[in-house]
Amino acid sequence: MYAIEMRSISKYFPSSEVLANDAVDFAVHEGEIHALVGENGAGKTTLMNILYGLVGPDQGEILLAGEPVTIRHPDDAIRHGVGMVHQHFKLVPSFTVAENIMLGMEPNRAGWLRKAEESQAVKALADKFGLPVDPDARVRDLPVGMQQRVEILKALQREARVLVLDEPTAVLTPQEAHELFAVVRRLAASGRTVVFISHKLLEVMDVADRVTVMRKAQVVGTKPIGETSVADMAQMMVGREILLQVKKELAEPGRVVLEAEDLLVAGAGGIPAVRHISFQVRQGEILGIAGVSGNGQTEMVEAISGMRPVEGGRVLLNGQDITNQQVGDRRRVGMAHIPEDRLRVGLNIVATIDENLIVSRYRRPAFSRLGLLNMARIRQFARQVIDGYSIAAARPGGGIATLSGGNLQKVVLGRELSGDPDLIIANQPTRGLDVGSIEFVHQTLLEARARGAAILLISVELEEILLLSDRVAVLFRGRIAGQMPADEATEESLGLLMAGSLLDGEARQGRVNGVAGA
Repeated sequence: MYAIEMRSISKYFPSSEVLANDAVDFAVHEGEIHALVGENGAGKTTLMNILYGLVGPDQGEILLAGEPVTIRHPDDAIRHGVGMVHQHFKLVPSFTVAENIMLGMEPNRAGWLRKAEESQAVKALADKFGLPVDPDARVRDLPVGMQQRVEILKALQREARVLVLDEPTAVLTPQEAHELFAVVRRLAASGRTVVFISHKLLEVMDVADRVTVMRKAQVVGTKPIGETSVADMAQMMVGREILLQVKKELAEPGRVVLEAEDLLVAGAGGIPAVRHISFQVRQGEILGIAGVSGNGQTEMVEAISGMRPVEGGRVLLNGQDITNQQVGDRRRVGMAHIPEDRLRVGLNIVATIDENLIVSRYRRPAFSRLGLLNMARIRQFARQVIDGYSIAAARPGGGIATLSGGNLQKVVLGRELSGDPDLIIANQPTRGLDVGSIEFVHQTLLEARARGAAILLISVELEEILLLSDRVAVLFRGRIAGQMPADEATEESLGLLMAGSLLDGEARQGRVNGVAGA
């Protein structure tokens, strides 16, 4: 018997003229880990939102444990034993772990909350499923991996027999991802059914029992994991052969474009997050910054890009001291910034694509004169970017709220790379993207490198660092733990540095380009 059976599910969004699901059939066995993969915009999240009651289908039916059900709201889904952990968590940061998990189910007597019982109930739940948490910790103080654990426990507290995980590793470090896989396997072994929405095909091969592939709102195939491969799934997803390895020409570094000298940056509570690091990035090369998330990468990028003050040291761009300059001044000297959070920092989701594309250049003579915007020229520029970056489902003057993650990232890329900047800061540029979009981002960055751009690449994906970088430096607790040419680096050697181990005398000095960064 199937735990989930969705028959002929269709969903059309008139406002964006998008057919998200087109007569989709989807079935999952009890106790199975079933991966659901596809490019961003293929319809997989919409299908699961229908199962969870966030979206109503236009047609089709849902059966749970063989019985037809009607799910119009998440409350209906929860009542039928369906839980969902979203890519962007639905937690209250100021609440404790226990308060989040028990929200709406709090133990009370005569209207008075019983905090001790609440904490005890959460501890018992965590022990039962092997998911240790501190019931009294504030969610805002927890690392991302622990927050995800709270979301899973919240669903299990509501007796979910079916658990949908939407891009569960998109915000996790490799270590946290492996911990999650162990949790998922334990849940399946206990008889629960897990739907694992993902774009990371190596992870799918590692954790899933079967996989269903969607493309352009339809299911193109379902296979046991033992009968498929990464290349096979990628081709099914995109409809063509995917270059899982991009071609990278030998670097020919030129003059120094970016230089950080003895950089000191404060983090939360004024505690140093970046501790006296120095490095250079030259024309026509990519310096990859590896490290477990939370070791100072975000603060370093914000300081270089002008979003966070520098406490000590200097930042030079094209030989000009930009340490205390505003973001706009840095852009005028030749800086572009692809931020790690495209929704919070990279884009204004309620604005049009035109407005998002010119937000950093609307004062230029090409787009305005005497305070008046040249709408025709702006519309023309938007069309050039949409066509040049193949931004699907976008049109000049249109909104971006319904665009997929991959297409939203293309909007950011189109804005930042138009005009051939001298320096590109690419912070987690493929986070949450599918294989087709990742291939596009990688090729775009390598084309910029070939044109002579200096690229500072920050990524928690070691595969991405090794694939794109010419040199690799590792950040550990705000310091450069070591560096090496990319062709000499391995996942093992970088992993040792990421864990705080040191390889040799040069690494102990934390040297990059012969400049000490300890």
